[in-house]
Amino acid sequence: MTMRNYRWCAAIAAALLLAGCGGGAESGGGNDKAVALTKEQVRETLPDGEAMTGWKESARPTAVEMDKLYRSQACPIKDNAGCENSRFFGASTFRHDDSAATVIFLITAYDSEQAAREAYDVLWDGHYAKRAGQRAKTFGIGPIGDERDARFGSLGFRGEPGAVTQTRVGTALLWTEAASAGKGGIDEDGVRDLATMLAKRTRQAQNGDAPSAALDG
Repeated sequence: MTMRNYRWCAAIAAALLLAGCGGGAESGGGNDKAVALTKEQVRETLPDGEAMTGWKESARPTAVEMDKLYRSQACPIKDNAGCENSRFFGASTFRHDDSAATVIFLITAYDSEQAAREAYDVLWDGHYAKRAGQRAKTFGIGPIGDERDARFGSLGFRGEPGAVTQTRVGTALLWTEAASAGKGGIDEDGVRDLATMLAKRTRQAQNGDAPSAALDG
């Protein structure tokens, strides 16, 4: 893959894999209705091969405790703004050989719903919205999660199509970053399906259920 921004995404996944996986922590989260996810729940929420029909897993779902390194990855803006009261960070990546498309899913889990709400605009306006390129356009991804944004533009050196979505589901912020090596590899409907699945899996986890939402259902 020659796309610079996908390399950035892959670097995050590689860093997570190098860190390895540990046991989950007890959930907390103050007085908000939505519960704070444990590290194990973050890992289980990330889509895996079973959930991604037609896609191949490039990096398995992995979650780590948030530290200085991962704050710089999840919140790469001044003073790592937006990572306050974050607890865990996770990623998984996939490729679609038929369409030359790639996608990375990212999750940052916070200790409360308020912390996630406060981080939302900071991260979208300060970093993630810009990743779709200067000429990107906004598009709707439907009534998923508690807050949501999406932009479709270009993520690569040659203007390869790409899209970024950000969603808040309770105490977690979610991102879907999709790109293709050529036109037609991804479209708004496909990105919408990916973001919706991730949001549904997160809601299932916060409800205490095993995440089971998948692309084919």
